[in-house]
Amino acid sequence: MKDLNELVSRVLCWGSRTIAGVSARWIDCEPSTRQRIYFANHSSHLDILILWSSLPVEVRRVTRPIAAGDYWLKNKVRRFLVDKIFNAIIIQRPASSGHLRDAIKAINDTLSGMGENYSLIIFPEGTRGTGYKMASFKGGIYNLAKKKPEIEFVPVFLENLNRILPKGELLPVPLISSISFGRPFKLGEGESKKDFLKRARQSIIDLQNI
Repeated sequence: MKDLNELVSRVLCWGSRTIAGVSARWIDCEPSTRQRIYFANHSSHLDILILWSSLPVEVRRVTRPIAAGDYWLKNKVRRFLVDKIFNAIIIQRPASSGHLRDAIKAINDTLSGMGENYSLIIFPEGTRGTGYKMASFKGGIYNLAKKKPEIEFVPVFLENLNRILPKGELLPVPLISSISFGRPFKLGEGESKKDFLKRARQSIIDLQNI
């Protein structure tokens, strides 16, 4: 079964990169298996797949996406992907009531899932946008930085995926896209939540112009 899952993973990665016509750029950043948090703009359900599949295979094996349970646990196919292929960490997005309790649980589940060896893929906007302008970042990324101040954060800009699989569509439209990995950084000593979130968001915006 493990060999079958590996085969499905390789085929899925190849197929998704082919359909999306994706090219990966590493700008002031080198692929590494050391523990990192990759964070990106979010405009398509393809985002997890494209970012994850664009990592070198040895990096991909130690990188776990964060996946929202309300979407990825809806059917058997999605469950199979997040469990057997992505090895994702499933979290439940905070409800309107009990928001603080749910948010704390999501952070604790994330920290437990990454341990000391796994890297993460996260989308700090918390939900999909239009692809033309990023929303403000939620505080989860800052909470992770506070818990693990030694970890590197790598900004990632995903371009054009919102046009390849627009919101509400089931089938992708073959187009050209790109993914840019930017310079890693860490939480600054004494850096406030507001300043960290602003710096993190700006680091993705800056990649759009390179």
